[in-house]
Amino acid sequence: MIRPVVHATSGSPLGSADPRQEGPTDLRLVPPALAAWVSAGVAVGSSGGWVIASLVLCGLVTMGVLGVEALRMRRAVGGHGARGSLRMRAGRVAVATTLLCTTAALGSAALHTADLHRGPVPGLAREYGRATVELEVTADPRPVRARVTGNRAGPPGTVVEADVIRVTTSRGEVTQTRTPVLVLAREAEPGTGAELGADAEPGMGAEPGMDAKSRPQVRTGPESEARAGPEREADVVSSSGRAGPQPHHPWRALLPSTRVEVDARLAPPIRDGGRVAAVVRVPSGAAPRVVEGPSALQRTAGALRSGLRTATGGLTPDARALLPGLVVGDTSRLTEELDEAFRATDLTHLLAVSGSNLTIVLILLTGPPGRAMRAERGGLAPRLGISLRGTALLGGALTLGFVVVCRPDPSVLRAAACGLIVLLAIGTGRRRSLIPALAAVVLILVLYDPWLARSYGFALSVLATGALLTLAPRWSAALRRRRVPPRLAEALAAALAAQAVCAPVVAILAARVSLVAVPCNLLAELAVAPATVLGFAALAVAPMSLALAKGLCWCASWPVEWIAEVARAGAALPGAGVDWPGGWRGGVLLAAVTVLLVVLVGRAARRAGVARLLAHPATVAGCALLFLLAVVRPAPLTRVISGWPPPGWRVVMCDVGQGDATVLATGPGEAVVVDVGPDAARVDGCLRSLGVTRIPLVLLTHFHADHVTGLPGVLRGRSVGLIQTTV
Repeated sequence: MIRPVVHATSGSPLGSADPRQEGPTDLRLVPPALAAWVSAGVAVGSSGGWVIASLVLCGLVTMGVLGVEALRMRRAVGGHGARGSLRMRAGRVAVATTLLCTTAALGSAALHTADLHRGPVPGLAREYGRATVELEVTADPRPVRARVTGNRAGPPGTVVEADVIRVTTSRGEVTQTRTPVLVLAREAEPGTGAELGADAEPGMGAEPGMDAKSRPQVRTGPESEARAGPEREADVVSSSGRAGPQPHHPWRALLPSTRVEVDARLAPPIRDGGRVAAVVRVPSGAAPRVVEGPSALQRTAGALRSGLRTATGGLTPDARALLPGLVVGDTSRLTEELDEAFRATDLTHLLAVSGSNLTIVLILLTGPPGRAMRAERGGLAPRLGISLRGTALLGGALTLGFVVVCRPDPSVLRAAACGLIVLLAIGTGRRRSLIPALAAVVLILVLYDPWLARSYGFALSVLATGALLTLAPRWSAALRRRRVPPRLAEALAAALAAQAVCAPVVAILAARVSLVAVPCNLLAELAVAPATVLGFAALAVAPMSLALAKGLCWCASWPVEWIAEVARAGAALPGAGVDWPGGWRGGVLLAAVTVLLVVLVGRAARRAGVARLLAHPATVAGCALLFLLAVVRPAPLTRVISGWPPPGWRVVMCDVGQGDATVLATGPGEAVVVDVGPDAARVDGCLRSLGVTRIPLVLLTHFHADHVTGLPGVLRGRSVGLIQTTV
């Protein structure tokens, strides 16, 4: 009997609303993909000898299993016990496939890690030697914020990922090679003579003991009620990373594939097992000498990205920073304060170049992601009469354009591959092809770049995609059966599913669990789609009409501002998150708690009937009120429960780590602040716990980093009248 084609039997060229699926989900590729993922992750962090030995052993075992299977097939005669033989044969083939993929992953890891140990670069790094190196840029340069250590702060700079192509030593020896390195270029600042340390890494500016002090520029004036927003903080603290005019730095103008030459000192990386063989420390003020310009593809992508940045130049600081991040993942303008707010609310996936960026555009064609298990899709395609396969082809073209603009590095390829899963479902109309497609994506990308196996971003991307394909459709259907509106059910199911699977990984990194992630994601989702679509439109038209691109960016700035306000409001809530054990132990614990909650909620829903509970507004209102009290923590309730702040308090020394921050009460909700400590988040939390919303005076006693660097936290959301110094 010939199996009917879903598209042909749907009665419509666009497919039926709920086509008949073809059996259970095919999970045969999942074990090989997981085995390759784990083996690659272990191999890239291990010694070369161990990897080679494991590779040989795994290869021999694979050959043995395949040889035994070949002999069994040759000796098999007749049909007696065919069913049992087929099952056993399928099991042996699955084992052989898993071993083969493991062997391939180990081989790929061995080849990639070999570049870290061969050639002259590792030896020069161990000796902290100087050399003239020719570099090929492999990723976009990233700004490095100053790192505060004690009362000192390192200067800002630029981090560039590159491959060393040629090395010329001080003795005149020239060697051709290809070794991955990390370039640290320090900005030339008046009065700063220290270089970036060899142990610096992205997000760190210098090594401990650097003799550079943070001297923020302050303004004094009459008391005002101006909002302490991005513009004000940019005026007050020039070293806080706020948006504003930045000094020209030639390293940040480099495009991937550009070849440059520079005289530098090489140093070993801070940690072994990384993907770079050395850190190239560029002397202060040394500009790169361009040997060969970027490729035509990168020039095109750079022109598009530059056009978007130019078009957003006249927007507010938040919109200027966020819109390029939403569209192409360009977060170079993102401020430290806003970045912290996005992390606290688990909204950072909106700024990373991930499948969600691409999915927003594809939703115009396919509709919400909660419909991935159906052949029918929403969006523009059915309204324009485009067939399912035509929609898939058009989506593929958009995906290729996304890869070109966002640079075809592994992270972008990962995002594009995960985004193509939905297109595969549309083109085939088969739900069962989704999980095998995701497993194939994981397998291919891990073999292409084994370092992805140790990337938390890769893990989050795969987990979120898997949740949207498996959990979200089922949870969405369950919510719809319980009278939840379809669109709300799809959005809520997607947010809950992604949070459930990603929260344990986030806890490993941040030792914290966000309580506002789901509501903040739901609120931000209202603005993400229009902002992203308008941003991509501006990106496309900027080379032809900058005025039109500016108009589109201005329209996109409104939803972008909404996203920024959602992030800030969520992060500002006293109960926005709870501390959780970090590391793998905390991640496993949170995963177990999440599974337990999902099981208990599912059983309670089947037994008690959620529909009956939702039918009583008092029950829903009571649950919502309890959640609000948990995250808002109003001062009267907090004072009753914890006794903080004490009644009639006069002086409080805030816990800001090394440094000082003293709060002197002058009235209800009002206080004078003397010094602000090194951590903006800590001093902000202290003032919030005290209920301080008005500060008539901020007094900075001296310009050490542990006394002034936290100033943005004091200004955040408060009225500040005067800033004075004793110097």
